[in-house]
Amino acid sequence: MSDRRSKSSSRPNSAGQATRDAESGAPAPRDGSNPPSDPSPAEKNAARPPRRWLIAAAALGTLIAGGVFADYWSAEPVGAPRHYVGRNACIDCHREQTESFLGSDHDKAMDLATDETVLGDFNNVTFEHDGLVNRLFRDGKRFMVHTEGEDGTMQDFEVKYVFGVYPLQQYMVEFDRSDDMPECDVARLQVLRISWDSRDHRWFYLRPPDVADKLAADDPLHWTGIAQRWQTMCADCHSTNLKQNFDPASATYHTTFSEIDVSCEACHGPASLHVELANKKSLFWDRRHGYGLAKLKGADPEPQLQTCAPCHSRRGVMDPHFAAGPDYFDHYRLETLGEATYHGDGQIKDEVYVYGSFIQSKMYHKDIRCTDCHDPHSLKLKFPGNETCTNCHQHAAGKYDVPAHHHHAPDSEGAKCVNCHMPHTTYMDVDPRRDHSLRIPRPDLSVSLGTPNACSHCHVKDRLPQIATEHRDEFQSKEYSQWLLAAEQDGTAAIGTDGETVTELIRQTDQWCDDACEKWYGPTRKKPLHFAEALVPLRRGDPQAAKRAIEMLTLGDESVPAIAKATLLDELARQGSRAAPRVAAELADQSGQHPLVRSTAASVLAMASPSTGKSKLMKLLDDDSRLVRTSAARALLNSPAFGQLSPSERSQLEAVLNEVREEFMAASDRAGAHMGWAGICEQLGRYGEAIEAYQTAIRVEPKAVGARTNFAALLEQIAPGVPESERDALLRRVKTLRKQELPLLARDAALAPEIAGIQYRYGLLLYLDGQLDAALEQLKKAARLEPENQDFQTAVKLLNEKMDSPQ
Repeated sequence: MSDRRSKSSSRPNSAGQATRDAESGAPAPRDGSNPPSDPSPAEKNAARPPRRWLIAAAALGTLIAGGVFADYWSAEPVGAPRHYVGRNACIDCHREQTESFLGSDHDKAMDLATDETVLGDFNNVTFEHDGLVNRLFRDGKRFMVHTEGEDGTMQDFEVKYVFGVYPLQQYMVEFDRSDDMPECDVARLQVLRISWDSRDHRWFYLRPPDVADKLAADDPLHWTGIAQRWQTMCADCHSTNLKQNFDPASATYHTTFSEIDVSCEACHGPASLHVELANKKSLFWDRRHGYGLAKLKGADPEPQLQTCAPCHSRRGVMDPHFAAGPDYFDHYRLETLGEATYHGDGQIKDEVYVYGSFIQSKMYHKDIRCTDCHDPHSLKLKFPGNETCTNCHQHAAGKYDVPAHHHHAPDSEGAKCVNCHMPHTTYMDVDPRRDHSLRIPRPDLSVSLGTPNACSHCHVKDRLPQIATEHRDEFQSKEYSQWLLAAEQDGTAAIGTDGETVTELIRQTDQWCDDACEKWYGPTRKKPLHFAEALVPLRRGDPQAAKRAIEMLTLGDESVPAIAKATLLDELARQGSRAAPRVAAELADQSGQHPLVRSTAASVLAMASPSTGKSKLMKLLDDDSRLVRTSAARALLNSPAFGQLSPSERSQLEAVLNEVREEFMAASDRAGAHMGWAGICEQLGRYGEAIEAYQTAIRVEPKAVGARTNFAALLEQIAPGVPESERDALLRRVKTLRKQELPLLARDAALAPEIAGIQYRYGLLLYLDGQLDAALEQLKKAARLEPENQDFQTAVKLLNEKMDSPQ
């Protein structure tokens, strides 16, 4: 009964019909009897549903749910600012990671020179190289070096910073520091070539590759030269949040960093938002920003790989504002497999820093990432020895880590996975780096193509008994990479007891290794298709190689990695293949292709017909990838289509060229950056801007070649349009610039006697200076070095004709 029932009973009406309670609406009994009496208050309370509590509970639940949802839904705005806060903000919550990080190579990447950080012996010791007697000593708390300065005299220099820790430590001296410079700013730093071997505890002189003679004080490779400048060559990857802050007007640095070494935020990104979110009284992390850091642990390995890549790749900088995450190719231009840096099959040759190798590997295409093998904080391998590999390769018992697979004695060097699948090359004299392309040894390719292989890496020394006694000690101390270099540089020199050359001894080793593999593995031996089978013959001029290369460009990335495709396409263009523009147009249209491939395709489209070049390249100017956009802009500028652009299309091009300018200015302390931009301004007809850029190039790097020659050519070009009263002064400037360039180019021609292009440029400059006999000798030298180069041959012919004709 309702708790609203009236206390008075209903009565039957005169018609004998039941009535309803006025308030409750309950029917009266049909028989006219009295209705039941009302329940007592206790009974009413017992029978009443607890509605108020339900409503209250529901309201409270709704309030809580609303509050939780509001807590979840509230989020920092898109684009919330983030800044660097330093590792001390991380320690309290991340003690385990901090303990692993302390003492790591990242932690020791750079530091102030103190008793705790300096490893080298500065106890008044002498060290000699190239006839110089250097002294390393203490002056109170200061660490000092007495060595040759930039003016060629012996001077004392204070070591202000240490660089690295193992297997070598280097030392840096600060120059050009003004009295009013803020304490937190760093002026020009130069890295001494006198270095400390942390393994064998000795001083050694770190020579530039292939330079045996003493460096002149004005050589760019001298320790005071630009090639040994911290800001130019090293700083980005040894400090956190580095800002170069180079001023081209004064040619000075005011470099800053948030931390002196490679700290937490170098990999996780600026952490201010993370700290703010962690300190919030909230049940959730931010629905928009997650932890407020780069997401490095998801199913996609690319964010982690591309976070490591900037410092572990050979690349140019397009945009210096990279923060951790998957945007590598919007900030960096990765080098492809050039002949100077990689062997023809993609194995490491020069120092290429891992990433370009790893993206060739099967591991990469199976989504393996750096932290599958390396602890991300200590940087050490996660497991000792072969366990690093067998931890994942847990196949049938005894399949890999046994002699039946590797055919070497257990626990020998030949039984180590890395020696067969990741052979090393030593850089900086003491630093062995392993090839991360993680490949199956292919001595069969060595036999057919002359590429290296891991078997010969060890077994080439089996040929030592065949080397004449006077050469044996020299080759006993050489590692495999040095044998290969000796074959490349002087492969015709007889060093064997029977007159064999280094090239022949390596060939014999390759054949022996190939025969052994054939015997061991027989029909099960793996010889998958390899891009080297097209790339190496293509570089040798094989007429069939272009067809093979084009076929490989149609295969998936796991068969032919993107970096190899980009290299093949570039090589097709360099060899003048008429099919290259067509193939490039097809690849440029394929949005699923890697940015490396599409960027190279854009560059090759500069060779296309005006109609094809214009339609394809204009479309690529709007590409999502900055790498593709800027490559397309450069290509369009050099394409026959450039002259056909409408005003609106030209405006679209110049908008992307602003990104190209930013790429150049990322290296604003190099003359080449300003020369590159000057060349673009010339093509655009912006001569005033080009002149300013050439002048800046000369100011920031006065000992560099090229800027004066190009500047002189530009002035000579515009001279006819200059008022006659100013023309003579302008032409005198042209002559002066060329006179200033001559000794610089003579220096480079002497330092690089085997590089035909430099000899040719020197010959042309001698000709313009009126030194015809000297010019002819230089041009002939260039033609001898590259007899197939028609420009060199034509220059010799024309100059001979000029000198033979009567004046």
